[in-house]
Amino acid sequence: MSGVTRASCCTSDVKKLARIPDSGAGHRAHGNRRLQRSPRKRDAAGNDRRQVGWEYVHVCVDDATRLAYVEVLTDEKAVSAVGFLQRAVAFYNRHGIQVQRVMSDNGACYRSTIHALACRALGIRHLRTRPYRPQTNGKAERFIRTLIGGWAYGAIYGSSRERTKALDGWLWTYNHRRPHGALSHKPPIARLNELNNVPGSYS
Repeated sequence: MSGVTRASCCTSDVKKLARIPDSGAGHRAHGNRRLQRSPRKRDAAGNDRRQVGWEYVHVCVDDATRLAYVEVLTDEKAVSAVGFLQRAVAFYNRHGIQVQRVMSDNGACYRSTIHALACRALGIRHLRTRPYRPQTNGKAERFIRTLIGGWAYGAIYGSSRERTKALDGWLWTYNHRRPHGALSHKPPIARLNELNNVPGSYS
């Protein structure tokens, strides 16, 4: 789709997911009781929680087409958020979308100086949601709910690596095949082709 350029605003967010240890998804799924020996920490409610670490799912969604870009990273630090933003912008450029604005919440990585400098270098205006009003970033929030339900919790995985490996296939189906209610029950790639006047199939 080279040569086609359409200005766009994207929404960006991060979802924290518990890491799945290599020993399996849990004794209830696999009969593996070794997980019971994992480090534990008492939460605010006084309950013991098994500690296996976290992964951070960075997402970006194009407002007009709902075309999504996702990566699983080890943290949500500013450097990681900037790297993700750069790769997301490159992804959208390959699909004929020029990102001019990006909206995020008020997380520390998005408030950082390095993120502001990256946006300036990319020619992107950075918008942040009003404090305590996550609904203003609703497209990313709704996509995350779909992503978590369909990918992260949609199957039993033996490890975090296995779960991450399954992401590409799920995301391709979302972008190319899954009907979207806000797009007249067409997948995002079909809406993109309509806006760019590109005939042909969804694939």
